[in-house]
Amino acid sequence: MATIYTHKSSNVRKTTILFSGFFIVVIGIGWFFSRVYGNPGILFFAVLFSSVMSIISYWHSDTIVLKMANAIPADKNKEPVLWNIVQNLSITAGLPMPKVYIMYENAPNAFATGRDPEHGVIAVTTGLLEQLNKNELEGVIAHELSHIGNRDTLIATVAVILVGFVSLISDFFMRSTLFHGRNREGGGQAQVVLMIVGIALAILAPIAATLMHLAISRKREFLADASGALLTRYPEGLASALQKISRNPAELRVARNTTAHLWFEDPFDKPGERTSWLHKLFMTHPPVDDRVKALRDMAQ
Repeated sequence: MATIYTHKSSNVRKTTILFSGFFIVVIGIGWFFSRVYGNPGILFFAVLFSSVMSIISYWHSDTIVLKMANAIPADKNKEPVLWNIVQNLSITAGLPMPKVYIMYENAPNAFATGRDPEHGVIAVTTGLLEQLNKNELEGVIAHELSHIGNRDTLIATVAVILVGFVSLISDFFMRSTLFHGRNREGGGQAQVVLMIVGIALAILAPIAATLMHLAISRKREFLADASGALLTRYPEGLASALQKISRNPAELRVARNTTAHLWFEDPFDKPGERTSWLHKLFMTHPPVDDRVKALRDMAQ
């Protein structure tokens, strides 16, 4: 397993850095807004809210995501092929067998969640089971197991918290700035400067946080593809699954912008649509052609 997955201490360190960065950003934004509004309570609220959100997300992120996706536990007797694939690949990878969930969706897709391998979860759509052959299904499951083995699911959750909170607090600031300006008398030049900088921060902070989040997501997708191909020893199965899923026009009804990065393939990617450089900047996943090429290069 050491040759497939990134080292545990490396991922713990990355998670610690992300948590630390999250709190630094929250404290910085809270401090700045408290200066703009002249209210120290804003900083206290920001720190308290971020702490509560972090705790809830760490311990209950899998439950929240599964409910958002309308996923239910898979029946071993009704889905023996899926169950056996997950079990066999888990043994091969040296990982605890994750819980297996099903989503009744025509669009073929899957995702993994859970804070660590001992609490891992893999969820697949019925469309995935119906439209992929065994080799392709093994490739997808191996990819998701790799996310669990690399502890990407926890990292992704922390990134979501950061982006969501920064966007939330910035949106609050933007909405209240005009009201605050209309009802506040005086303040001087320093207050005007703080307001201007605050507006700029409110606009740029969510963009910067989103780009960081997406960059992390794209990098981890390439790593999970490579790890999954090594696990099955058949990169073509995963490459074929990627092509088949990306060409399917069915809408994934349970997909949300906040969880798009968790899915095996971007649920909002439209088949046959050319991707501009600007769109690539905000994609949650690398382009399918790039992922397929990287996988087929491994087989050479």
